Amino acid sequence: MLLTVSGPPGSGKSTTAELLADRFDLEHVSGGDIFRELAEERGYTPLEFNKLAEENDQIDRDLDRRLYEIAVERDGLVLESRLAGWLAGEQADFRFWLDAPPRVRGERIAEREEKDPARATEETQAREASEAKRYQEYYGIDIRDLTIYDLSVNTARWGPDAVLDMLVTAVEVYEADADEGQAYVEIDDEF
Repeated sequence: MLLTVSGPPGSGKSTTAELLADRFDLEHVSGGDIFRELAEERGYTPLEFNKLAEENDQIDRDLDRRLYEIAVERDGLVLESRLAGWLAGEQADFRFWLDAPPRVRGERIAEREEKDPARATEETQAREASEAKRYQEYYGIDIRDLTIYDLSVNTARWGPDAVLDMLVTAVEVYEADADEGQAYVEIDDEF
């Protein structure tokens, strides 16, 4: 099984992906961890490394190629990154998008990184704008297009366990329907 968890910084991707991997006994691979490791190895903060990536497309392309190869070559995995759903494509059994309002995400990042929430929100929005521009330029991906995702959740409304329960239920219902030969639900056009 390949599940992807995508969303902007501070949306709960890492927490949810870890919980999801534990629940289904899958490996968890985080694009954010890989990106932060690459930044640290080169002596940059993630924001500085993002700025550098604006000038050097090889940074994004190397990371994205690595994540794509993981999605194609491995199974039994929860792949987590902003582009995981796009990179995994039809290889993914289920693609999730998590989000929350910028203020909420900024507060989460501020707590995690021990910084001022207003500063964290501002940096996060700058990072998002930078990434969105690059995704469009490199791959023609509009990161705001959520039509590829099977489920989108506003994580500001629920705690991690409730979000996990929603995702687990979605996967379990999907698997049960697939086992019965019905991997989708038909919607009557007449309301």
